[in-house]
Amino acid sequence: MARDVQITFDCADPAGLAAFWAEALGYRVQDPPGGFESWDQALEAMGVPPGRRGDASALLDPDGSGPRLFFQRVPEGKRAKNRVHLDVRAAPGLEGDARMAALEAEAERLISHGATRLERHEPAPPLGTGHLVMADPEGNEFCLD
Repeated sequence: MARDVQITFDCADPAGLAAFWAEALGYRVQDPPGGFESWDQALEAMGVPPGRRGDASALLDPDGSGPRLFFQRVPEGKRAKNRVHLDVRAAPGLEGDARMAALEAEAERLISHGATRLERHEPAPPLGTGHLVMADPEGNEFCLD
């Protein structure tokens, strides 16, 4: 039996990192529970103190097919390279120069939203199609491929 997966990001700024990944993936912030017009209203009703209301955020795939992304505030910063990372498919169906140009364009778009470009890996046929290594605003590595 297959299981649903949620991807969780430990971070310093849940709302800020959620905004970046919403932009990167075309996801949307999860709506508040039914009966509430805003998350602030829902958290107030749940008794969450005002100073703790920014401790988490969540994103959903608007098509309902991708995993939920959850962002939770933690006190410590990132210390080492990720052992697991996301591959963002930014150039499906493209090859060679056209593929790398599409990846470069997406990298520039994400840089304008706080990403950092780390490395470019050129295509190396037959198996290597080329990709870019990036970091989100809190330093989590991901690839554009």
